[in-house]
Amino acid sequence: MKAILGKKIGMTQVFDPTGNAVPVTVLEVGPCPVIQRKTEEKDGYKAVQLGYEEIGEARAKKIVTSPRRGQFKKYGKPVFRYVKEVRVDNVEAFGDEVTVNIFDGITKVDVIGTSKGKGFQGTMKRHNFGGGPRSHGSKVHRRPASTGTTQMGSLPGMRKPGQMGNARVTALGLTVVRLDAERNLLLVKGSVPGPNGRLITVRESGRK
Repeated sequence: MKAILGKKIGMTQVFDPTGNAVPVTVLEVGPCPVIQRKTEEKDGYKAVQLGYEEIGEARAKKIVTSPRRGQFKKYGKPVFRYVKEVRVDNVEAFGDEVTVNIFDGITKVDVIGTSKGKGFQGTMKRHNFGGGPRSHGSKVHRRPASTGTTQMGSLPGMRKPGQMGNARVTALGLTVVRLDAERNLLLVKGSVPGPNGRLITVRESGRK
Protein backbone atom coordinates (compact mmCIF):
# COMPACT_ATOMS: atom_id res chain seq x y z
CA MET A 1 0.00 0.00 0.00
CA LYS A 2 1.25 3.46 -0.89
CA ALA A 3 0.53 6.01 1.82
CA ILE A 4 1.88 9.29 3.20
CA LEU A 5 1.10 11.79 5.96
CA GLY A 6 0.25 15.43 5.45
CA LYS A 7 -2.16 18.20 6.36
CA LYS A 8 -5.10 19.93 4.76
CA ILE A 9 -4.35 23.42 3.44
CA GLY A 10 -7.76 24.47 2.14
CA MET A 11 -10.06 24.49 -0.87
CA THR A 12 -9.79 26.32 -4.19
CA GLN A 13 -10.61 25.69 -7.82
CA VAL A 14 -8.59 24.90 -10.93
CA PHE A 15 -9.56 24.70 -14.58
CA ASP A 16 -9.38 21.54 -16.66
CA PRO A 17 -8.23 21.52 -20.33
CA THR A 18 -11.80 22.17 -21.50
CA GLY A 19 -12.13 25.29 -19.34
CA ASN A 20 -14.45 23.86 -16.68
CA ALA A 21 -13.86 24.87 -13.04
CA VAL A 22 -13.02 21.93 -10.79
CA PRO A 23 -13.32 22.32 -6.97
CA VAL A 24 -10.22 20.86 -5.32
CA THR A 25 -8.72 20.48 -1.86
CA VAL A 26 -5.03 21.34 -1.51
CA LEU A 27 -3.05 18.85 0.59
CA GLU A 28 0.53 19.38 1.73
CA VAL A 29 1.96 15.87 2.04
CA GLY A 30 5.41 14.75 3.10
CA PRO A 31 8.24 14.45 2.99
CA CYS A 32 7.94 11.65 5.55
CA PRO A 33 11.16 10.00 6.75
CA VAL A 34 11.00 6.28 7.50
CA ILE A 35 11.55 5.94 11.25
CA GLN A 36 11.39 2.16 11.62
CA ARG A 37 10.72 -0.95 9.54
CA LYS A 38 8.63 -3.76 11.02
CA THR A 39 9.35 -7.27 9.69
CA GLU A 40 7.49 -10.57 9.85
CA GLU A 41 10.36 -12.33 11.63
CA LYS A 42 10.82 -9.78 14.42
CA ASP A 43 7.44 -8.09 14.84
CA GLY A 44 4.97 -10.53 13.30
CA TYR A 45 3.85 -8.22 10.51
CA LYS A 46 5.27 -5.97 7.81
CA ALA A 47 4.99 -2.21 8.14
CA VAL A 48 6.94 1.03 8.03
CA GLN A 49 6.71 3.89 10.51
CA LEU A 50 6.51 7.33 8.93
CA GLY A 51 7.25 10.61 10.71
CA TYR A 52 5.78 14.00 9.88
CA GLU A 53 6.29 17.59 11.06
CA GLU A 54 9.70 17.86 12.67
CA ILE A 55 9.75 19.87 15.92
CA GLY A 56 12.43 21.23 18.22
CA GLU A 57 13.60 19.67 21.47
CA ALA A 58 11.94 22.28 23.70
CA ARG A 59 8.52 21.74 22.19
CA ALA A 60 9.07 17.99 21.92
CA LYS A 61 9.35 17.70 25.71
CA LYS A 62 5.84 19.17 26.04
CA ILE A 63 3.90 17.23 23.39
CA VAL A 64 5.93 14.05 22.71
CA THR A 65 6.20 11.28 25.28
CA SER A 66 9.58 10.21 26.66
CA PRO A 67 9.41 6.67 25.17
CA ARG A 68 8.68 8.15 21.74
CA ARG A 69 11.61 10.56 22.01
CA GLY A 70 13.78 7.61 23.00
CA GLN A 71 12.72 5.79 19.84
CA PHE A 72 13.80 8.73 17.67
CA LYS A 73 17.14 8.85 19.47
CA LYS A 74 17.63 5.09 19.04
CA TYR A 75 17.25 5.28 15.25
CA GLY A 76 19.15 8.57 14.91
CA LYS A 77 16.14 10.60 13.76
CA PRO A 78 14.96 14.08 14.77
CA VAL A 79 11.75 14.32 16.79
CA PHE A 80 8.51 14.38 14.78
CA ARG A 81 5.12 15.41 16.06
CA TYR A 82 3.25 12.64 14.25
CA VAL A 83 4.18 9.00 13.71
CA LYS A 84 2.03 6.52 11.83
CA GLU A 85 2.47 2.92 10.70
CA VAL A 86 1.60 1.81 7.17
CA ARG A 87 1.18 -1.88 6.35
CA VAL A 88 3.22 -2.87 3.30
CA ASP A 89 4.09 -6.06 1.44
CA ASN A 90 7.78 -5.25 1.05
CA VAL A 91 9.49 -3.02 3.62
CA GLU A 92 12.66 -2.87 1.54
CA ALA A 93 10.76 -1.16 -1.30
CA PHE A 94 10.62 2.01 0.82
CA GLY A 95 13.70 4.19 0.91
CA ASP A 96 14.74 6.50 3.73
CA GLU A 97 12.06 9.04 2.84
CA VAL A 98 8.57 9.03 1.29
CA THR A 99 7.54 12.03 -0.83
CA VAL A 100 4.51 13.04 -2.86
CA ASN A 101 6.13 11.43 -5.90
CA ILE A 102 4.86 8.08 -4.57
CA PHE A 103 1.51 9.00 -6.16
CA ASP A 104 2.95 9.74 -9.59
CA GLY A 105 0.69 8.00 -12.11
CA ILE A 106 -2.04 7.23 -9.54
CA THR A 107 -5.47 8.66 -10.35
CA LYS A 108 -7.50 7.73 -7.23
CA VAL A 109 -6.64 8.17 -3.55
CA ASP A 110 -8.35 7.78 -0.17
CA VAL A 111 -7.98 10.56 2.40
CA ILE A 112 -8.33 9.71 6.10
CA GLY A 113 -8.89 12.51 8.59
CA THR A 114 -10.77 13.58 11.71
CA SER A 115 -13.99 15.46 11.10
CA LYS A 116 -14.77 18.81 12.72
CA GLY A 117 -16.06 18.48 16.28
CA LYS A 118 -19.46 20.14 16.76
CA GLY A 119 -20.09 19.33 20.39
CA PHE A 120 -23.36 18.06 21.85
CA GLN A 121 -26.14 18.27 19.25
CA GLY A 122 -29.78 17.27 19.06
CA THR A 123 -31.32 14.68 16.80
CA MET A 124 -32.36 17.14 14.08
CA LYS A 125 -28.80 18.25 13.41
CA ARG A 126 -27.07 15.01 14.35
CA HIS A 127 -29.38 12.52 12.60
CA ASN A 128 -31.45 14.75 10.29
CA PHE A 129 -34.74 14.17 12.15
CA GLY A 130 -37.73 16.07 10.83
CA GLY A 131 -38.93 17.42 14.18
CA GLY A 132 -42.44 17.85 15.50
CA PRO A 133 -45.31 20.18 14.54
CA ARG A 134 -44.52 23.91 14.44
CA SER A 135 -48.06 24.92 15.33
CA HIS A 136 -49.17 26.58 18.55
CA GLY A 137 -49.72 24.15 21.41
CA SER A 138 -47.16 21.58 20.32
CA LYS A 139 -44.51 20.70 22.88
CA VAL A 140 -42.35 18.64 20.51
CA HIS A 141 -40.64 21.05 18.12
CA ARG A 142 -37.05 19.83 18.07
CA ARG A 143 -37.25 17.08 20.67
CA PRO A 144 -36.79 13.42 19.63
CA ALA A 145 -40.09 12.39 21.34
CA SER A 146 -40.43 8.73 22.34
CA THR A 147 -37.39 6.47 21.91
CA GLY A 148 -38.79 3.24 23.35
CA THR A 149 -41.93 1.13 23.35
CA THR A 150 -41.44 -1.03 26.45
CA GLN A 151 -40.73 -0.59 30.12
CA MET A 152 -37.21 -1.81 29.39
CA GLY A 153 -36.35 1.61 27.98
CA SER A 154 -34.64 2.38 24.71
CA LEU A 155 -33.23 -0.36 22.53
CA PRO A 156 -29.47 -0.46 21.84
CA GLY A 157 -28.41 1.64 18.87
CA MET A 158 -31.31 4.10 19.12
CA ARG A 159 -30.45 7.46 17.54
CA LYS A 160 -30.36 10.12 20.23
CA PRO A 161 -28.72 13.48 20.98
CA GLY A 162 -25.01 13.35 21.71
CA GLN A 163 -21.49 14.16 20.56
CA MET A 164 -21.32 15.07 16.87
CA GLY A 165 -18.20 15.08 14.75
CA ASN A 166 -14.60 14.66 15.94
CA ALA A 167 -14.53 11.14 14.49
CA ARG A 168 -12.34 9.28 12.00
CA VAL A 169 -13.69 9.74 8.47
CA THR A 170 -12.38 8.28 5.20
CA ALA A 171 -13.12 9.97 1.87
CA LEU A 172 -12.92 7.16 -0.70
CA GLY A 173 -11.92 7.33 -4.34
CA LEU A 174 -10.97 11.01 -4.68
CA THR A 175 -9.57 11.95 -8.09
CA VAL A 176 -6.03 13.33 -8.21
CA VAL A 177 -6.20 16.55 -10.21
CA ARG A 178 -2.64 17.81 -9.89
CA LEU A 179 0.67 16.86 -8.28
CA ASP A 180 3.32 19.47 -7.42
CA ALA A 181 6.52 17.73 -6.35
CA GLU A 182 8.47 20.97 -5.80
CA ARG A 183 6.05 22.24 -3.13
CA ASN A 184 4.90 18.81 -1.85
CA LEU A 185 1.31 19.55 -2.86
CA LEU A 186 -1.42 17.18 -3.94
CA LEU A 187 -4.70 18.52 -5.34
CA VAL A 188 -7.71 16.20 -5.12
CA LYS A 189 -11.21 16.77 -6.45
CA GLY A 190 -13.87 17.45 -3.85
CA SER A 191 -13.80 17.96 -0.10
CA VAL A 192 -11.66 16.31 2.58
CA PRO A 193 -12.76 15.69 6.21
CA GLY A 194 -11.49 17.98 8.94
CA PRO A 195 -10.52 21.63 9.33
CA ASN A 196 -7.55 23.30 7.67
CA GLY A 197 -4.21 22.38 9.22
CA ARG A 198 -5.31 19.03 10.64
CA LEU A 199 -3.32 15.85 10.06
CA ILE A 200 -4.53 13.59 7.24
CA THR A 201 -3.36 10.31 5.73
CA VAL A 202 -3.39 9.84 1.97
CA ARG A 203 -3.27 6.32 0.56
CA GLU A 204 -3.70 4.70 -2.83
CA SER A 205 -7.36 3.88 -3.39
CA GLY A 206 -8.63 0.44 -4.26
CA ARG A 207 -11.44 1.99 -6.31
CA LYS A 208 -11.00 2.27 -10.03
